[in-house]
Amino acid sequence: MFAMQYEHRLPADYDMQVIRDRAATRGPLWDATPGLVLKAFVARTRGQGGSHANLYGSVYLWQDAASAMRLLTTEKFRIVTDSFGRPQVPTWLPLDALAGPAAAAGTAKTLYRDTVALASNADIAEAVAAAAARNRATAKRADTVAAWVVLDSASWQLVWFTLSSAEPDLAQPGEIYQVWYLAGPGIAALPSV
Repeated sequence: MFAMQYEHRLPADYDMQVIRDRAATRGPLWDATPGLVLKAFVARTRGQGGSHANLYGSVYLWQDAASAMRLLTTEKFRIVTDSFGRPQVPTWLPLDALAGPAAAAGTAKTLYRDTVALASNADIAEAVAAAAARNRATAKRADTVAAWVVLDSASWQLVWFTLSSAEPDLAQPGEIYQVWYLAGPGIAALPSV
């Protein structure tokens, strides 16, 4: 598997309905993308859910790195760069990726992204095992569509992603994104707990 995310910061007065409409129009084009497990069209709106800025982005989970890299050379990605410029695209190898009980419905309202730095003296094997255990616990929640955790070895951070069918819970750790479209052609193939 392979995970990636990019986002674009938008002006404070940007009409976020434009982004919502874009997600509704462009989202279905991803519903049958070969090699794609899921793509979440996400946004953070200034003044909502703890966000101090308007952001638009995409979060991906791919079956393999080759499928992910093909995206960067396609017309689908050129449309993004023509509209918003070329973003940085952090990529990771997932340590654990699971479908949750809400996967069958195929809809998500919220994406949580929680990043935790590894202590310099942390035992990496123990940290990875604990990260996977936390991911499995998250995947069991009734509102979880999918949950995955990655190790960012460039910055030595663990990053958990959780797609939820529930409204945003401001008590959850990390960043909270609104999901404006979820393309999930490969979610059913993810293992479940």
